[in-house]
Amino acid sequence: MNQPNSVVALLGRPDSPTDGVADYCGFLCRALERRGVDLKIVHAPAVEEKWFRCLPHLWRASAQWLGKWVLLQYTALAWSRHGFPVQAVAAILLMRARGLRCGVVFHEPFRQGGDTNLTWKDAIRGRCQEWVIRALYRFSLLNIFTIPLDSIKWLPGNHKNSVFIPLGPNLPEYVVPAGETSDRNSPMTVAVFCVSEPPYREREVGEISHAMRAASAAVHDLRIIFLGKGTQEAQDEIARAFAGIPVEVSNLGLCSLEDISRVLAESDATLCVRGKLNLRRGSALAGIASAVPVVGYSGAAEWPLLEAGIEFVPFGDKEALGAALTRVLTDRSRRQRLREKNLLVLQKYFSWDSIAVSFIRALNG
Repeated sequence: MNQPNSVVALLGRPDSPTDGVADYCGFLCRALERRGVDLKIVHAPAVEEKWFRCLPHLWRASAQWLGKWVLLQYTALAWSRHGFPVQAVAAILLMRARGLRCGVVFHEPFRQGGDTNLTWKDAIRGRCQEWVIRALYRFSLLNIFTIPLDSIKWLPGNHKNSVFIPLGPNLPEYVVPAGETSDRNSPMTVAVFCVSEPPYREREVGEISHAMRAASAAVHDLRIIFLGKGTQEAQDEIARAFAGIPVEVSNLGLCSLEDISRVLAESDATLCVRGKLNLRRGSALAGIASAVPVVGYSGAAEWPLLEAGIEFVPFGDKEALGAALTRVLTDRSRRQRLREKNLLVLQKYFSWDSIAVSFIRALNG
């Protein structure tokens, strides 16, 4: 089959204040363009409205997509603000009726929030999401997952139309000087990219401050930079948690992608404590892309994340977190090894060029 020269990425409602799926499609668009493939990014018309208003808009828009692959980008909240994303199924059925070649990129291949300690409303919402995911899989000609297929237990044994393509970092490349990135006349720097919303925020900030207190006993000129989603809202918790700790604290809040890339690349380490690290954790991918050593929680990491420059510690173990951060900050050769591992893993698996090649191969199928 000839290489596709035009593809449509169909997104649901935009997210705010940042939109990871839209950023993902933007970086993928530029990588595919370098290989002669045009990716057109389209938000489903009127997806915020009732389905019977959305579908006529989508029917008219899809008339221009004949002969192209259409890749629906799935997350639950992108197709329903309340988490009942049945419009995604209606959309793919409409496009199949139009005669289009439809695929799905599953940014969320599972229900949201897990399946324990659920209210009755959460349980109904979760069952709806499970039905939607399986329906999308059934009606799609190509299923692209961002985690390894063997970790998706609901997949049938014969999944020949399915492929694993990892997420890429939603950051531009930042070229750092050779050798150590930090000016040693300045403090050693730890970056924290994004914190969660309550009720998880207090735990995360507490674990970060505990680790920094431990590191400050060995590194006497130390600073931490918070940046990204949720950090500005957490400034009061951060101020309380770091009171009395001899660490310079900076909170940049929401930044441009270029500034995020620069700050991470110029740091000596990044702390990722929003949960067990996995292939969908954007903060970990950002650290890998910036070649900065990552200190984070084990328990969910999969290949190829296990090959990256990450110091893993048991989930929730604050003492181990502080000890790992201290090791990284006080051992120059260890930092360099972790940087080199991240650069290698980035080029092999997570660079947008390698991801674009995988997409073209999958579409050629």
